[in-house]
Amino acid sequence: MAILIKEKKYRIEIPAGKKKERIDLFLASQIENATRSKIQKLIEANLVTVNGKTVKSSYLVQPNDVIEASHPITPRPETAEPEEIPLEIIYEDEFLLVVNKPAGMVAHPAYANYTGTLVNALLHHTKSLSGIVGRPGIVHRLDKNTSGLLVVAKDDFIHAKLAEQFSKHSAEREYRAICWGVFKDNKGEISSNIARSKSDRKKFAVSKSEGKAAVTLYEVIEQFEFAAYMKLNLKTGRTHQIRVHLSSINHPVFGDETYGGRKIVYGSQLPKMKNRIQNLLEIMPRQALHAKTLGFIHPHKKEFMRFDSELPEDMKELLKKLK
Repeated sequence: MAILIKEKKYRIEIPAGKKKERIDLFLASQIENATRSKIQKLIEANLVTVNGKTVKSSYLVQPNDVIEASHPITPRPETAEPEEIPLEIIYEDEFLLVVNKPAGMVAHPAYANYTGTLVNALLHHTKSLSGIVGRPGIVHRLDKNTSGLLVVAKDDFIHAKLAEQFSKHSAEREYRAICWGVFKDNKGEISSNIARSKSDRKKFAVSKSEGKAAVTLYEVIEQFEFAAYMKLNLKTGRTHQIRVHLSSINHPVFGDETYGGRKIVYGSQLPKMKNRIQNLLEIMPRQALHAKTLGFIHPHKKEFMRFDSELPEDMKELLKKLK
């Protein structure tokens, strides 16, 4: 299916009094669904100008600047198309399947990610998927750069029964993460509302008065010099919950660009330590977060089923280096 690439143009006039800020960070907060890395690619392609001249990603936006940007966009196809993409299937029967999603794969087609998704791969694998518009079979999601287990429904009845378990928080979900810092307590509970960030609509933040209640249980499996290997269990399932909650207690997930996990704080004044941590961040170009265990009652068999997965290679390598 041919998809025409169109172009969306932006013109932003910087008001007087605006604090200086890198242009890639500024535009990522202003252009819908644009990440910092995507903005950097636009800049490298000379699709961003300031006062009529091309700039580098490090350019600091000044008061009264006029920024113009051209953002190529791909119109959303009417339906997702089957694509021959490898799947790691942990379990499958005539009612459902459990897959181990790799980091970098989006769960279902959405803005700027209409191909290469888990749904595209599932449509090639099976003709039996629940009929949820836009995301057939997808009962729950993982962030693009979070790896791990997902259950997929093959019909609408199974989908509804599984979704009910996630809604009532009776499904078991256990994660593994590598986080920044030394934890004062080896076990704990983070309980705080999560709402959309007022400063950046693509992000979420803890809130005292807005959003939805969220509870995350954590336990330190192994503490290192400046990071910790963690086990986490969700009592609720909010968007970016683990990442937001850990960041809110100053222990962001290692490598998480969105919530502070790529900032070198520990040893930043020591060249050797800074170089060592930079090497670790290169091993982990994403957030070090993996949905390791998934449990639920099979809607047809009426049996509780629990599935487990190994850590992905990048997290294994990071742990090895930390040890």
